[in-house]
Amino acid sequence: MKRIYDPIHDFIELTDAEARLLDSTPMQRLRRLRQLGLAYFAYPSAEHSRFSHALGALAAGTRVFDSLVAHCRQFFSEPKDLEYQRKLVRSALLLHDVGHGPFSHACEAVLGVAHEQRTRAILALPEMRALFDDVGVQSHDVSALILGKAQSDYPVLAEIVSGPNLDADRMDYLLRDAYFTGVASGRYDSAQLIGSLRIYDGPKGRVLGVDGRGVVALESFVLARYMMFATVYFHHTTRMFERILQDALRELWPNPHRLDDVEEFLRWDDFRVINELRGYSSVAARAMRERLRIFAVAAEFNAEQDLQVYERCEKALRDRWPAAVWADAQEQLMHRLPLGAGDDRPTVYIGSSSGLMEAREASDLIKKISGKAYWRKLFVERAKTNVAEARAVCRAIMREHAG
Repeated sequence: MKRIYDPIHDFIELTDAEARLLDSTPMQRLRRLRQLGLAYFAYPSAEHSRFSHALGALAAGTRVFDSLVAHCRQFFSEPKDLEYQRKLVRSALLLHDVGHGPFSHACEAVLGVAHEQRTRAILALPEMRALFDDVGVQSHDVSALILGKAQSDYPVLAEIVSGPNLDADRMDYLLRDAYFTGVASGRYDSAQLIGSLRIYDGPKGRVLGVDGRGVVALESFVLARYMMFATVYFHHTTRMFERILQDALRELWPNPHRLDDVEEFLRWDDFRVINELRGYSSVAARAMRERLRIFAVAAEFNAEQDLQVYERCEKALRDRWPAAVWADAQEQLMHRLPLGAGDDRPTVYIGSSSGLMEAREASDLIKKISGKAYWRKLFVERAKTNVAEARAVCRAIMREHAG
C-alpha cells in the first residue's frame, strides 16, 4: 500500500499495482503538464500539475463510488463484481488525462488532434496493457470509461469518470484550481454533494443523480463552476497567452504531424516547450519566456445581450486598426442542463418523494444559471495601436448603447 498526502483530499492510498500504474511513463509525464495551462501568468500559484489532479480525481471518484455502494447497494451484484468495478473506476480516473499535450487544450488547435485520440493510443501501448493486467482490469473497460463510450458496460461508472455533470474529474479540479489560485468562490460543499449522490432508474437507463436533500450542495457545485470560468479559465491574461502560445507552437512545430506518433508525442511537455523556445527570437517566443503582454484588453462583454455592442465595438476598432485587433469569443454550456423543451441534452436528476425531476425543476437558481454563459473580449496589439484610444472608442459605444 502506498500513501500520498494531498492538500485537497488529505491521504490518498493506492495498492501496489496502482502505484506501479502511477509510475508508468505516461503518468509521470503528467508531472510536467500544468493543470491550468497558462493561468500561472495571471495566478502565480497556479503551478499544480495534471499528475496531482489525477490523484485527486481518483480520491474523489473513490469517495463517490463507496458512497453509492453504501446508499444504493441493490444496484451492485456479487462482491467480486463490486471489487472489479472499484478497481476499474480508480484506474480510469488515474489515467483520464494522459492524452493531454503541452499546456493542455492550447496546443490542440496547432496539432489538430484531440486529446481523446491521444488517450486511446496511449492506453493501447504494451506497457499500459501489462499494467492493466497487473491491476486486474480490462483495458477496453478503462478506455470505455475515459472516452465516454456509449457502449460501456458500466454506465454509472462512465458518468463518474467522464459524465457531463457529476464526474469526479470536475469535482476535483474545481476544488484544486480554487485552492491554488486562491479563488474562494470556486469552492463547493463536496462532502454534502458526494453524500447525496444516488443511482436512479431514469427514462433511458440507470443514471447518477442527487437525493433531494442535496440540492443546495448541487447549487454550490454549479455556482463554483460558473465562478471558475468567469474568474480563472477565461481570464483575459490566460486567454491572451494561449493566443500567443499558438503562434509560438506553430513556429516550434512547422510539421505538427511529426507528433502524430504516440512515442514522439509523449516526449513533449510544458517544460520542453519553454526550453525549446529559448532558441527562437520571434515576438511570440520571447513573450512566452518573459511574459511580454503583446495584447491589451480594449473591452470585455459577459452577457448575451451585449452581442450587438460587442459587434459595434469590434467593427469600430477594426476600422481604425485593421490588422491589430483580436476578438476572443468564448461560450460555455453551464452545467449542460437542457436549454428548452424537447432538448435531449444530459441533465441531473433529483430524487424526490414524488419521483424523479430535473435539477432546473427542483432549483430556481439552477434554472436561471443553466444554459450558455458568454465571455467576449476585444484585444488590440500594443505595438500597433494606442490602447487608451481603443478603450475610449469602446467606452463611447457602450455609453451610447446604455443611453
